[in-house]
Amino acid sequence: MTNTAFSRSENSAAIRRGGDPRVAGTAVAFTEHRYNQDEVAAELTSFAEPGFARFARTSGVEYRNLALPLERYPQLTDFTEANAAYLEVAVELGEQAVRRALAAAHLHPQEVDAIVTVSSTGVAVATIDAWIASAVGLRPDVKRIPLFGLGCVAGAAGLARVHDYLRGFPGHVALLLSVELCSLTLQRDDTSIPALIGVCLFGDGAAAIVATGADRVPAGLPLHPGPRLLATRSRLFADTIDVTGWNVSSSGFQLVMSRDVPKMADDHLGGEVDRFLADHGLTTADIATWVCHPGGPKVLDAMSNAIAMPPDALRHNWQSMRDYGNISSASVLDVLDRTVSAGPAAGSLGLMLAMGPGFAFELLLLGW
Repeated sequence: MTNTAFSRSENSAAIRRGGDPRVAGTAVAFTEHRYNQDEVAAELTSFAEPGFARFARTSGVEYRNLALPLERYPQLTDFTEANAAYLEVAVELGEQAVRRALAAAHLHPQEVDAIVTVSSTGVAVATIDAWIASAVGLRPDVKRIPLFGLGCVAGAAGLARVHDYLRGFPGHVALLLSVELCSLTLQRDDTSIPALIGVCLFGDGAAAIVATGADRVPAGLPLHPGPRLLATRSRLFADTIDVTGWNVSSSGFQLVMSRDVPKMADDHLGGEVDRFLADHGLTTADIATWVCHPGGPKVLDAMSNAIAMPPDALRHNWQSMRDYGNISSASVLDVLDRTVSAGPAAGSLGLMLAMGPGFAFELLLLGW
């Protein structure tokens, strides 16, 4: 079915000629500082508006792993201290995720030719991939591609850029690393609605994906073979910069999240998905697996309403949000890790999608 479907795409010849990159290993990493939603809310309700605790319990998030012990957060007095903590924890978690993904792919660190790193919750120069490269043992000539500022869409966008790279270098191995420590962006004097929503939804963690070009065959076979990366689509909407993102000031990152985030899915996502699939001779009925960014209950509900998908299509997304909250760009990669572990049927198709600042969509067609 896949070959027939792609024969009707204007890009099908290039896809068949160049071959498809494949996900060879996936992994996630979290700190040991794990709390339930009530514990987090109890620490933060001293400055929250009335009803905050009730909203926190209905957010779909039950547990979260935080970068630091919960009692440390009141001691972070400014952006300098928070960002120092970001660098320390991001390097530690990033190294864990990279090592686990490489082990899952049966590849050694020196076999990695390029590393794409996405993160939007802290600033480091040199970027965290430089710190991790030496610790893990990546080659001195590894190509570093750090991406900052893509927010929640960066997990899917980063994997799309890995796809692009491996199309050009089909004999190479590429690594995608996402590290997001959302809790360290909290500004305790910010009682705005977006800030309080962020407190209820966002968590911390890291995820890594190892992918191989079509001409690169790993020495060992992973327990659960990952999908081929068949095609990608990026969509940027004009005049939507203020829908979501950060306001950056001397005090750090202040969350921007308007009510239009679910509306963007309601108004545009269904049409974008339909057009992307139609370009490859497909419809949503051909998609067996949905790997979507779990941005929050309203976002997941909007996705379900906008796209024709089975009732249980987003089960991994809801579970990820329940277990870890919204980990920004790492969330969709956690969903991919869960999906790969579940073992989709050979020959089936999947679609990865995420939304984020810009305002932007990123779509990837997956094949098992």
